[in-house]
Amino acid sequence: MTRSAPGVFIAGTGSYAPSRVVSNDEISTYVETSDEWIRSRTGIRERRFAEEGETASTMGAKAAEVAMESANVPASEIDLIIVATLSPDMFFPSTASLIQTQLGINKVTSFDLSAACSGFIYGIEVASNMMRSGAFRNALVIGSEKISSILDWEDRTTCVLFGDGAGAVVLSNTDTENTGIIDSYTGNDGSKAQLLCLPGGGSAIPPSHDSLEQRQHFLKMNGREVFKIAVRWMEQSARIMLERHGLKPEDINLIIPHQANLRIIDALARTTKIPKDKFFVNLDRYGNTSAASIPIALHEARQKGCIQSGDYVLLVAFGAGLTWGSTLIKWH
Repeated sequence: MTRSAPGVFIAGTGSYAPSRVVSNDEISTYVETSDEWIRSRTGIRERRFAEEGETASTMGAKAAEVAMESANVPASEIDLIIVATLSPDMFFPSTASLIQTQLGINKVTSFDLSAACSGFIYGIEVASNMMRSGAFRNALVIGSEKISSILDWEDRTTCVLFGDGAGAVVLSNTDTENTGIIDSYTGNDGSKAQLLCLPGGGSAIPPSHDSLEQRQHFLKMNGREVFKIAVRWMEQSARIMLERHGLKPEDINLIIPHQANLRIIDALARTTKIPKDKFFVNLDRYGNTSAASIPIALHEARQKGCIQSGDYVLLVAFGAGLTWGSTLIKWH
């Protein structure tokens, strides 16, 4: 495949995890559950929760600093910041604006993107296309979440699943053809939005005494239905990317799926026929960190030497919206 210049590649990766580790045993002191129940149904054994004063912006800024150091790109050379989050510091201004200020970056394009667990893939697609226009040279794409702030501790089916953290990449231009971000595919089915949502706080259900009493300001999920749809659309997202570029499952060197549930990942391995040992999984230590899960896993995969130059890396996600997507990378 020949692309018009400039191309875009991942120049650096970074992540940040809060220091507070919350085990399944600790969770079982808050709600009626157990380590065995959580592990057998999700594969999660612990997660990280933000400390007091930590927010989506502070965690995202720390992940971005690691990514910029990894890329050897100083803050002065960043000209685009996109933050994917479902737990922003506030509705406005954007979390990207707050991160921009914390990093000491002035007068650049920065904005948030809302696609839940698929947000990082959406962010990669938007940023890489903006950069291919020639208007931007180096971009930060960040996924950062403080989901502990919206968990309902009266709903044991959801509160055990999620954690906090942030991941980031620096995208840079390249003149090398057929390398870097090859392609992305994204989709959405808004007719099923109520299966996974945060009902209260917006213009439809503004904060009120009634909305607080009805616990409308906490995450709501129909886990069984979301599971079935997630498996189907993650498989389709992966298959579409392979078919577009004439690749076979064995051509993929590493697949990094959204880290939501080990059963979903196992099902994805079966349906795509990509060997399970090519899946990078850190779900057991972080839980579901939504938009942060893929960039956190990507950074860890690089740290562990799981990605080499020339490798095909496939990112696949599914989230609220309902959204889905995949990104194909040929590592620079």
